[in-house]
Amino acid sequence: MKPIWIVDDDQSIRFVLEKALLREDLPTRSFTSPRDVLAALEVATEADGPQILVSDIRMPGGSGLDLLEKVKQKLPGLPVIIMTAFSDLDSAVSAFQGGAFEYLPKPFDLPKAVELIRRAVEESQREEVAEERMAEAPEMLGQAPAMQDVFRAIGRLSQSMVTVMITGESGSGKELVARALHKHSPRANGPFIAINTAAIPKDLLESELFGHERGAFTGAQTLRRGRFEQADGGTLFLDEIGDMPFDLQTRLLRVLSDGHFYRVGGHNAVKANVRVIAATHQDLEQRVKEGGFREDLFHRLNVIRLRLPALRERREDVFMLTRHFLQQSAKQLGVEPKRISDAALQQLSHFNFPGNVRQLENICHWLTVMAPAQVIDPKDLPPEVLSATPDWSQTLTLADRNEAARPERMAALDKTPAHSAEFSAPAVAPSAPVASEPGEPSAHWEIGLEAEALALLNSGRSDVWDVLTRRFESRLIQTALATTHGRRIEAAHKLGIGRNTITRKIQELGLE
Repeated sequence: MKPIWIVDDDQSIRFVLEKALLREDLPTRSFTSPRDVLAALEVATEADGPQILVSDIRMPGGSGLDLLEKVKQKLPGLPVIIMTAFSDLDSAVSAFQGGAFEYLPKPFDLPKAVELIRRAVEESQREEVAEERMAEAPEMLGQAPAMQDVFRAIGRLSQSMVTVMITGESGSGKELVARALHKHSPRANGPFIAINTAAIPKDLLESELFGHERGAFTGAQTLRRGRFEQADGGTLFLDEIGDMPFDLQTRLLRVLSDGHFYRVGGHNAVKANVRVIAATHQDLEQRVKEGGFREDLFHRLNVIRLRLPALRERREDVFMLTRHFLQQSAKQLGVEPKRISDAALQQLSHFNFPGNVRQLENICHWLTVMAPAQVIDPKDLPPEVLSATPDWSQTLTLADRNEAARPERMAALDKTPAHSAEFSAPAVAPSAPVASEPGEPSAHWEIGLEAEALALLNSGRSDVWDVLTRRFESRLIQTALATTHGRRIEAAHKLGIGRNTITRKIQELGLE
């Protein structure tokens, strides 16, 4: 890892930080003045440059704020932490206008200072990985007509500043589209800031979006810039906008209307020059009818709507994407790329991919690690694919042998479109269900679910989704609790959900 540069004319401050960071295995390099830092930057290479910069605000021979401005010109993505005495807090606040990551009041609590520096290091490393991936990988891949429509829309919107709403299922690549819209827009040199509104607790989301003043609430020890301020001059991507709490929707509408907002606990309006791109997997029109989403905000966001197709709607792209992700996984793991046979590709292309492109990427990573040979055969595919799709290397032979004696079946097949995205089971004589291997999911429950859904849909009900979802979640949670003898935290862990989520679900479903 690259060193953390510390600049302070106080030797004791430098010594304390160096020793504390050394105990955390974080390398350091110290300077006594801004002049020395700038001279070192001139000769620094990519390998020995700073990971982050921690600078005092007042030093002989230069100001920390001036240093911040000059460093940002040379390294715009470098996180800079400004150290300041309490008497200089007004000056420190202005540091945020220059792009400081955070400021550290003196005298500081050493563990909290180390925690802040580690957070800045993690942010820096995340940005490096993201930039590397963006530089190495193609922006987006797709030859299917549906994806070509998306590419054409991105091209038409490239010079526009209009607000865009991206719709599509989870994992279909909505953030990639948002990044492409930003990259090809007049704001390409500005920041691209993404936030998933569904992943942040309601109590914290307002502060994340709009920032907060020091002392605004318990724990707010410093001023914090929100995502709108961070995205100033660039693009703010609001993912899963349909999950935004209703009261925050009102604040968002105000920002979109006039570009002004207030930090939490603040009294002065802040101006943000931001292009907003929103995304959701939900039916927002239905959410508006149900009263869960503001109609005026919906119309403000829905200026241009861009629908991203699910992977099952662009199956011809599975071949190209699979080979790309196998190459990408091999490079990340430092191993030789694996090849995939045509039979395995064929079987993979008929999988429905409920997790879309993200799921395919994960499957390719799994294959890179788990497939025993350099050439991936159908038998090497992960259990969720094998249990959900027939072995297409054998299906044709079985079908030919059985269909010869069943002309009425052939007649029915003739009426099925050749390009249909859904595939029936092979035409073989009915038999007893085949038992799954231990730990391997069975597809038979899905057949029962399909039959139940069909019966409810044909009954004319309009609440089929809610009915089946409640029954599914209830049975799933009850089963998990039974296996853990009622221990909720352990049950949540087994289900892969949070403790708060399982508690809320138990209350909503009346399982107390």
